[in-house]
Amino acid sequence: MSAARIKKGDTIIVLAGKDKGRTGSVLQVMPKDDKVLVDGINVHARHRKPDQANPQGGIDRKPAPLHISNVALAVDGKATRVRFEERDGKKVRVAVKTGEVI
Repeated sequence: MSAARIKKGDTIIVLAGKDKGRTGSVLQVMPKDDKVLVDGINVHARHRKPDQANPQGGIDRKPAPLHISNVALAVDGKATRVRFEERDGKKVRVAVKTGEVI
């Protein structure tokens, strides 16, 4: 299994789909499914009938997973790929466009 290029808490930019061009923070990474959950991106609505726990009912909105190939790490507001390098004896993630450590 390869090392994770996108991790929880990273800022990403969406490359494809209805939210193309939007940025958000990664809430969860699902490596087995190659999916990521991003705050405020790909939000789906679920209509709920009233019940005892929620007597009002209503609409629940929550983000749905995106395929990891449809997102890229955002550095200075622009998409970049991620490379791994060894610096000071540690393996670190490096932004390809800027060369800075993430």
